Amino acid sequence: MNDCKARHLGAQKLAPETQMMHYGYKPSLSEGAVKCPQFQTSTFVFDSAQHGKDFFNYASGREPLPPGEEPGLIYTRFNNPVLEILEGRIALWDEADDCLVTASGMAAISTSLLALSKPGDVVIYSEPVYGGTDALLSSILSQYQVSGIGFCSSEGAEGLAKALEQAKAIGPVSVVFLETPDNPTNQIIDIRACADLIAAVEQDEKPVFIVDNTMYGPIFQKPLEHGADVCLYSLTKYIGGHSDVVGGACSGRSEVIGKIRGFRNIMGTTMDPNTAWLIMRSLETLKVRMQASSSHALKVAEYLRDHPTVEAVLYPAFLADDDPQAEIFKRQCSGCSSTFSFAIKGGEKEAFAVLDNMQIAMLAVSLGGTETLIQHPASMTHSCVPEERRAEIGIGENLIRISVGLENPEDIIADLEQALAKA
Repeated sequence: MNDCKARHLGAQKLAPETQMMHYGYKPSLSEGAVKCPQFQTSTFVFDSAQHGKDFFNYASGREPLPPGEEPGLIYTRFNNPVLEILEGRIALWDEADDCLVTASGMAAISTSLLALSKPGDVVIYSEPVYGGTDALLSSILSQYQVSGIGFCSSEGAEGLAKALEQAKAIGPVSVVFLETPDNPTNQIIDIRACADLIAAVEQDEKPVFIVDNTMYGPIFQKPLEHGADVCLYSLTKYIGGHSDVVGGACSGRSEVIGKIRGFRNIMGTTMDPNTAWLIMRSLETLKVRMQASSSHALKVAEYLRDHPTVEAVLYPAFLADDDPQAEIFKRQCSGCSSTFSFAIKGGEKEAFAVLDNMQIAMLAVSLGGTETLIQHPASMTHSCVPEERRAEIGIGENLIRISVGLENPEDIIADLEQALAKA
């Protein structure tokens, strides 16, 4: 079922939003059901003992899959019809060779880094990143003798170049990991410039270039087009889009995704079929949801930019023309997502006053849902980052992150106005 080749209607190449309704699914195989049913099963029956043997050989990589054949269904930790259809549809959005889905966004990140690294390797990453990712990179990987080197997102490709030079004294670089725009300061990193630096690294195996595209993708940014090897998501956010599921995905070059898939199948970080079915449902409305919330966020950001108690609005569309990041943003992104941060005058006390007085926006972590969420990065999502490092990478006590949802934006503005007045 999982055929990642783009489909055409005559000379017309079908858009991803069109293919989300039917790609990879044959109603005739499911009693004519318009929508793919849930295959709520842990295991699958083989046609014969030989088929069982062949399927395990293909799944383990002991034998190559014959041209034109599918690997066969064995066990839901390895594959499942719903997972395969979902993976094919995400690959379509990213124009990727292949895709795999995982139990969470952190499962996608940890499975990828562990599958691609060995003791003595170095992982280079941009900062800030999501707090869980930061903890994995700065603390946990060291237990497996994998070193982490961070560089500030604001330094862009120059920061990566310095980190690559620093890594020479430590060991080979297995992965370069970027989050762009970063979370929560919305710094933009030039993916193509970083890809060129990585391609020039002289070592036995080139580093794998991974971009966490959760904040903007796949609607407003496509990292694979700009030279990334892997595009990674927390499906919990915009793609899931309803704050009711947890999941992750990796899409990209087939040989890299194959390595990660093998590790995922052994470690058991696979997504369950029910979650996959819900996310597949969400893909049908992904584009309209992200476009609508983006337009709402622009109105909210414009209001905050002119508010007397707001020091700064970290929103890429507001970058000055002479800011080097403005050119990168225009070349690399087709718009802004609905998640951004703003700094108010004062510190934690004033930020908490705003958060505690919001009536419509919900005080909760996560982003990309239909509802507006607001939170305090320094004490919540990024609280595991040391205080001095938070200051260096722009996460101040007065910083608030908001993910604007599908409510009427004038209502969110009114909510912010009364909360800011009480601060």
